Amino acid sequence: MSDFLSVSDRGPRGSIACVGMGMTLGSHLTPLARSHIEQADVVFGGLSDGIVERWLQRMHHDVRSLQAYYGEGKPRTATYRQWVDVMMAEVRAGKRVCGVFYGHPGIFAWAPHKVIETARAEGFAAHMEPGISAEDCLYADLGIDPGSVGCQHFEASQFIYHRRRIDPAAYLVLWQVGMLGNRSVGTLRHDAAYRQVLVDVLARDYPLDHAVVLYRAATLPVERPRIQRLALRDLPQADVPRESTMVVPPACPLAIDPAIRARLDALDRDIATA
Repeated sequence: MSDFLSVSDRGPRGSIACVGMGMTLGSHLTPLARSHIEQADVVFGGLSDGIVERWLQRMHHDVRSLQAYYGEGKPRTATYRQWVDVMMAEVRAGKRVCGVFYGHPGIFAWAPHKVIETARAEGFAAHMEPGISAEDCLYADLGIDPGSVGCQHFEASQFIYHRRRIDPAAYLVLWQVGMLGNRSVGTLRHDAAYRQVLVDVLARDYPLDHAVVLYRAATLPVERPRIQRLALRDLPQADVPRESTMVVPPACPLAIDPAIRARLDALDRDIATA
């Protein structure tokens, strides 16, 4: 019998790794993510900044931008499915593929999850390598400890489309508030009317003069994070860039639950006398 297996006997040889490059160019890339990029046969970049793409090309000779699949009026879901298709085509051809995405590749990113799911279902090796996300930067830049009073996270459009129970005693973080109401269409409008809907929803639990923060992490080493503080009522007329995240600080203190506290005290006494 031959000591060499045919390609079919070995099983699928292609693989994919989706890695996060972090938020700030150069300084956030981990050694493992860099290794995946450098050892790949082909690299796909889900990056919208030409400077970032040129930086990536310095690490690999075959970097292919995914930005060309966007189109005016084209649903973003169609674009992301094309991203999966082009990456999987190279995986099926037996290539080591690396997809590079901003921040953490698994946060607010449908395509990396889907391509890994598809690859694994077809028997290919697939891996996600985390990166420093906008959430990580937000905690550092705004001085927030999510463990102090709790922290709730929602995508902004999803938040207004559905009935959600929120706790005004905890932080509320609304992602992609700059694309509010435009989740599936390639044409992005920054319409004050959409943001007024968000204000009306939040006004159920927060006073209109409650201070909120619009935040954008720095993406270049020479940049500073964008931090804008304003009253909730002023959100519709505010300048809200596409990448903005909105942070709503707690509006009231944590409230003790007397019944639960009594049960815990009773348990403590039982343990102490056991």
